[in-house]
Amino acid sequence: MILPIVAYGHPVLRKVAEDITPDYPGLKELIANMWETMYGSSGVGIAAPQVNKAIRLFVVDSKQIIDNLEDDEKDAYPGDAGVKEVFINAHIVSTGGEDWPYNEGCLSIPKIREDVERPETVTLRYVNENFEPQEKTFTGVTARVILHEYDHIDGKLFIDHLKPLKRRMLKSKLDDISKGKVRVDYKMSFPK
Repeated sequence: MILPIVAYGHPVLRKVAEDITPDYPGLKELIANMWETMYGSSGVGIAAPQVNKAIRLFVVDSKQIIDNLEDDEKDAYPGDAGVKEVFINAHIVSTGGEDWPYNEGCLSIPKIREDVERPETVTLRYVNENFEPQEKTFTGVTARVILHEYDHIDGKLFIDHLKPLKRRMLKSKLDDISKGKVRVDYKMSFPK
């Protein structure tokens, strides 16, 4: 089932999400719905706060990005084949490499894209959908997508990485989004 994506201004997007246990009600269905919602809105990742759940859960399919690159473009992301994975109770162990810019967008902040600087690598400790402990290092675009989704479970948004002047310049567009004055081709839930 495709779930509505909460829009900028909704308080759940600013909450630090809670860890969950394997008996979290309807977890398998929620994960399936998050995949369907992500693909239905042409996303490459989605976090539980974006579907109004303040829990440490996100899904990522960066293979879509890598698979759509030309061969010469793939050279820009050595060691990054992309992943399709569920991340539960994720916590950053470390980040590394040089910060690099990339033009990011967000399903909760439609029609706005900006260059955001993020580290080249991230090492995460988390559990998968079977609650099997994992610790992995990700690089390139995959690291970026993971860091973007990780921000969501920490109550942050990609616009928080922008300089204050740039954020002020976006204020009216952000206000319009929170008022529902934006057209998208997926279901959204706007703040009251």
